[in-house]
Amino acid sequence: MTAIRLIVGLGNPGREYAATRHNAGFWWVTQCAGVMRVTLKPESRFFAIAGRSAEPAVYLLMPQTFMNLSGKAVAALMRFYKIGACEMLVVHDELDLPPGTARLKQGGGSGGHNGLKDIAAQLGTPQFWRLRLGIGHPGAKQDVAAYVLKPPRSEEADLLQHSIAQSLVLLPEMLRGDFATAMLKLHTKV
Repeated sequence: MTAIRLIVGLGNPGREYAATRHNAGFWWVTQCAGVMRVTLKPESRFFAIAGRSAEPAVYLLMPQTFMNLSGKAVAALMRFYKIGACEMLVVHDELDLPPGTARLKQGGGSGGHNGLKDIAAQLGTPQFWRLRLGIGHPGAKQDVAAYVLKPPRSEEADLLQHSIAQSLVLLPEMLRGDFATAMLKLHTKV
């Protein structure tokens, strides 16, 4: 098992995007920082808002480069601290899962998610862990861009908050790299 040394939440900077579906990764990392008692602050050298836990050091990162350039911030921090792709968890919104669903996986394609695409391009590999937070799909492909940049309806927001809380409970397993246990708990319906 490889321990996680970096957790990246994907989203877009700015108040106008704060409540949008595309910022689900930011919401998760913000709540994670509270659980881990990590202070998040702007870090210009990483083009991000970032923080670090006490030993063992785990970095939290929210790129401020806008979604399509997320890899710039991720690669900057990973190079500086010599973190490998398999030591990173990226938390992001997922169109192909319904609200209230969270799923873990390692590697794979980007599924059209530009943040994931840019990270994989900057690192030269897609082999990092992902926590996918379901936001649902608008139905038609041409509606996706507008859909992810709008806030979820109140019932969807409640379901999304539930999936964030449900996955944060598994933070100890994820941090120590015990993804088999985390996936079993997260993916099993009770």
